Amino acid sequence: MSAFSEIAQQFVQFYYQTFDADRSSLAGLYRDHSMLTFETSSIQGVSNIVEKLTSLPFQKVVHKVNTLDAQPSSQDGSILVMVTGALLVDEEQNPMNYTQSFNLIPENGSYYVQNDIFRLIYNA
Repeated sequence: MSAFSEIAQQFVQFYYQTFDADRSSLAGLYRDHSMLTFETSSIQGVSNIVEKLTSLPFQKVVHKVNTLDAQPSSQDGSILVMVTGALLVDEEQNPMNYTQSFNLIPENGSYYVQNDIFRLIYNA
């Protein structure tokens, strides 16, 4: 497995475990110039992103990753990650399908999220 694929896998596992346990703990993954597009809302900056994620209208969530694709996205070591999966919220029994893309930027031996795009997938 390529180094970028391993990094992407580790990131996705950490991101969703953290999201499912305590969304406010995701703040360290973003920077003030980071951007989140969640459905139709675009939000920029750590505090605004965390406010959006923590104000989502559910208490409990579980993500199940179905696919994960990763590519190096620049010479500086950035990684583009695309995830598809399903999530269960609160006591709902029917999972909702989603897709999420991340642009990970290297910084001091680690990575932060420059771009994060999330969409639920509705049946046609």
